[in-house]
Amino acid sequence: MTVIDGKQTAAEIRKEIAAEVKLMLGAGKRAPHLVAILVGNDGASESYVNHKIKDCEEVGFTSTLFRYPSDVTEGEILAKVREINKDDSIDGVIVQLPLPNHISEKNVTETIDPKKDVDGFHPINVGRMVLNLPAFISATPYGIILLLEKYGIETSGKHCVVIGRSNIVGRPISILMSRSAKVGNCTVTVCHSRTSNISDYTKEADILIAAIGKPGFVTAEMVKKGSVVIDVGVTRVDSSDTKSGYRLKGDVKYEEVAEKCSFITPVPGGVGPMTRLALLKNTLLSATNAIYN
Repeated sequence: MTVIDGKQTAAEIRKEIAAEVKLMLGAGKRAPHLVAILVGNDGASESYVNHKIKDCEEVGFTSTLFRYPSDVTEGEILAKVREINKDDSIDGVIVQLPLPNHISEKNVTETIDPKKDVDGFHPINVGRMVLNLPAFISATPYGIILLLEKYGIETSGKHCVVIGRSNIVGRPISILMSRSAKVGNCTVTVCHSRTSNISDYTKEADILIAAIGKPGFVTAEMVKKGSVVIDVGVTRVDSSDTKSGYRLKGDVKYEEVAEKCSFITPVPGGVGPMTRLALLKNTLLSATNAIYN
């Protein structure tokens, strides 16, 4: 059994990105520029954006953060997005979610220029992904693809079962795994909350991707021996053993499932670090006109 180390893999790819940025600067080009928009004072959002800024600094990107109070109008946010769309010195923009209820996530997402949509949520990028065209892919699915590629995990002809059908993870990763690509060519089954006898499907999976948000949902009895298990779930559960009073748990009962796997991602330290890394990859792709050229 091999533990897929997302933290180490992300660190390796960040070094590759930093080296490419140095080459760009050496050739007289500017560094890639990522802009983040943060609305309100949500602690988790604040922490996530700060991590993104630090990631940018590490690889040599330029980063800019625009902060707004929680009572900012939707019109003000849309105006800032349109301003960013027109700024040729900016390669990517992310609007940190969730937004206050009075601001439509749909309107904000659709206002972002698809060529700067490094979060990969714009309908045009989603459509291009479905059509197997170059596109910005949302961070978590992209991170999973990068992990499978880095570890040389064979996917062609395999049966991939995805648990979860969210627009952020489940649906896009199911499409990516079925595409004709280096990491892809799977036969894909999507299971969800309405799937009856779900273990009948998971036990047939060569590659099992759990993204349902229920800690410990996948047990050893649900997994085929020798399978690859990718655990996307991250849930805080109470714990008296930590200073914070909580512990992060995945959708998979790691201790019992790991013994049956050929590869498995831990929580934390598996998919999570690759989600942040994918945003950097997308920003670099934008800066080098690799998607829309």
